[in-house]
Amino acid sequence: MDLSIIIVHYRTYELTKQAIESIISKDHPIHYEVFLVDNASHDGSLERLQEDFAREIETDLIKIIANNRNSGFAHANNLAIQQSKARYVLLLNSDTVILKDCLSKCINHMEKDDNIGALGCKVLLPDGSLDRACRRSFPTFSVSFYRMIGLSRLFPKSKRFGKYNLTFLDENQTYEVDSLVGAFMMVRSDAIQEVGLLDEEFFMYGEDIDWCYRIKSGGWKVVYYSDAEIIHYKGGSNNKPVKPRLIYEFYRSMYLFYNKHYRDNYPFIITGITYTGIWGIYGLRIMLNRLNNALSK
Repeated sequence: MDLSIIIVHYRTYELTKQAIESIISKDHPIHYEVFLVDNASHDGSLERLQEDFAREIETDLIKIIANNRNSGFAHANNLAIQQSKARYVLLLNSDTVILKDCLSKCINHMEKDDNIGALGCKVLLPDGSLDRACRRSFPTFSVSFYRMIGLSRLFPKSKRFGKYNLTFLDENQTYEVDSLVGAFMMVRSDAIQEVGLLDEEFFMYGEDIDWCYRIKSGGWKVVYYSDAEIIHYKGGSNNKPVKPRLIYEFYRSMYLFYNKHYRDNYPFIITGITYTGIWGIYGLRIMLNRLNNALSK
């Protein structure tokens, strides 16, 4: 088996169906399988998908994993990774569409360099612009600070201030980066064997950055590959309006990442400023979200 594609589904019937169709409708010159992991949707969407893809399920092209409860994105992916026997594993969001020969191109590029542990493609938003999250630097104190105070937006072409989303680099070139986005992340199984599975302490956000951090720390390359493309209907897998739990998990992931990888590398005062910034902005976001919900009623 060349590739195991993992799609985590939670109440996004139309998007998930579109994502799967974008894969199986193409003639890929690789041997692949799709793991559809349902995170306890309990809305009938899994049953509808099983009817839509009954033939593919019967032939074992699509494998179903149905969770009894929603234990998070990392846990759902790990269940499929543990069942995979493929040389490569692809984390793919349910709100994405695979374009052209994206999958075979990515595998071919990884085959050329055995040191590539993880690879991400060019992720496009529906309007054709780049989803900037698909190539990132690790959120060190300085990188995060420049982003928080707006310098990364004011000076996107600066190598110093534009590091968070690497906006100073050409999106049409291929190069090593620190981190990719979990919407599309192809990982070599050998790298997973060395660094371990996704950290399930991260419920929904941050698990991709943490995985890339561990992959790079293990001596593997993390590569942004511009010659392959997908479309990302960003936010489509989240419920609207934004739920307080999602806001909490977003900022909690920042806290977890800093606590796990950076706390021992910075003096106490920097850690204090970081924690204050994370939870202070979280509180502000919660207030603004409540205000927005009240005004929309």
